[in-house]
Amino acid sequence: MPRIIEKTDIPPADQDLNLDKRLDSNLKFFDTVLGIGESFDMIKRPMSFAGHDFCLLYINGFVKDAILDDVLRLLAQLKREQLAVDTIEKLAGTYLAHTQVEKQTKTNEIVTAILSGQTAILVDGFDTALLIDARSYPARTPAEPELERVVRGSRDGFVETLVQNTVLTRRRIRDPRLRMETMKIGKRSKTDVCVAYLQDVADDALVDEIKNRLQQIDVDGLPMAEKSVEEWLTKRNNWNPYPIVRYTERPDVAAMHILEGHVLIYVDTSPSVMITPTTIFHHVQHAEEFRENPAVGAYVRWVRFLGILASLFLIPLWVLFTLIHREWLPLPLEFLGPDEVGAIPIILQFLLADVGIDMMRMAAIHTPSPLATAMGLIAAVLIGDIAVKVGLFSPESILYLAVAAIGMFATPSYELSMANRLTRMFFILAVAFLDWYGLVAAVALWFILLARTKSISRPYLWPLFPLNFKALWEIIVRTPMQYKNQRPAIVRPKDKDRQPN
Repeated sequence: MPRIIEKTDIPPADQDLNLDKRLDSNLKFFDTVLGIGESFDMIKRPMSFAGHDFCLLYINGFVKDAILDDVLRLLAQLKREQLAVDTIEKLAGTYLAHTQVEKQTKTNEIVTAILSGQTAILVDGFDTALLIDARSYPARTPAEPELERVVRGSRDGFVETLVQNTVLTRRRIRDPRLRMETMKIGKRSKTDVCVAYLQDVADDALVDEIKNRLQQIDVDGLPMAEKSVEEWLTKRNNWNPYPIVRYTERPDVAAMHILEGHVLIYVDTSPSVMITPTTIFHHVQHAEEFRENPAVGAYVRWVRFLGILASLFLIPLWVLFTLIHREWLPLPLEFLGPDEVGAIPIILQFLLADVGIDMMRMAAIHTPSPLATAMGLIAAVLIGDIAVKVGLFSPESILYLAVAAIGMFATPSYELSMANRLTRMFFILAVAFLDWYGLVAAVALWFILLARTKSISRPYLWPLFPLNFKALWEIIVRTPMQYKNQRPAIVRPKDKDRQPN
């Protein structure tokens, strides 16, 4: 029998108690634990069917009224003799006309089910509750993700509902060996987290390691969904600015990585899916490259690589060759370099302008759409143009910073672009204070950081370090799909071949 709790007690919702056979005793327990009568959306509906006292417990807004009305209508038609023997078994197996009905005897499981949106049916004289999954989550319609748009390709994207996201993935992989294993994380939030992988492809050790790390998360809740999970999953690299996992909002990208042998993590309330393990080269590829002809896809990839390199090295090299060691410039490039430095030192110009771009980016995010154009004009004309005209900034420094910013925005992974921004600022300061020695040392430290980084026990710089020439070639050149006949070795797949010999 559940302990009767006073209002001054902390409700033991997580205690593993058994239901009592008396309905009134059970209702006293759930009244206190669920706050029935205090929370307006917690509904208790006592009813009587076929000579038995029933009670429905659910949260208003979660339940599909039409489904519940049909269930109650069928229960109302039952006669006493129909429930005289094996009442719970007959209700669960015959009379509750719904596809998902579960029997449960533990109070903590019943509380979690109700808070997750299910409807609990308690019957007087029985210590077993029936859980009906008639949930209807508030959800938006799948739409193309803003960060991963393509010219050609599907326009559906993940949403904030876990079940809908897993369905979007299964629609693309109709393999019975695709596993979707769920667990609840967070003592208070009890957030649903799903681990997806191909049973006969994914490395068992990788799957076990990811599930063990998830099960070790000991926190009251996951308010930021996938980001909170990532920080627990990669806590050994929390202060490393480079992303250890890759996010995607595209079901086709998620399906592609599952087929390669990766393990994906879905978190309820999040439209982003985590791909593990990943290397730095996973963050520089985009679905657009695979929606084009291989030659065009390779060209697009090279342009993107050029933009990423420019966002990192263009400004430090320009400072080194035009301001510190102008004698190193070859004759055809002697026109480079500012005629007038401006009132603010060049290095400080770059740093202030970098911070200014971040301020404009944040302002654009927080500005309502009808005012976004006006905000852009203020930033470009009233700030940037006037700052150059009055002599605060050099026009050439603004030009190169704009090129670097374009390269940053061309980076497919938002997380990688922000990490590269910090790296660029580090390179600029190294050049300013330590000349070319500083740049060499800064690049060496940057490479060492990346080489020492692990993504779920996998090397972050693979296939560059350790070297795998064939895999590196497939990154440099967008090869046709018929030649991608093996899965990447970084995930250590059980089934290496993607195509018949």
